[in-house]
Amino acid sequence: MKKVIMYSTPACGYCNVAKDFFDEKGIECEVFDVSADEAKRQELVDISGQMGVPVIVIGEDVVIGFDQAKISELLSL
Repeated sequence: MKKVIMYSTPACGYCNVAKDFFDEKGIECEVFDVSADEAKRQELVDISGQMGVPVIVIGEDVVIGFDQAKISELLSL
């Protein structure tokens, strides 16, 4: 299974939907709260070129927003 990382904020509705999706599928996802972690916030900008969340990194691929079809494809679900 590819490593899954998500940059999010507590108030982000799509972040919560993504977390629920990963939980339902039994996928481990490391979540970083960019509202509380300045270093991870800068990492988010470096990876995506923006401040919007969620940004989900699956292996070497970056998914901006909760694109369930793309996430499922990258995870071979």
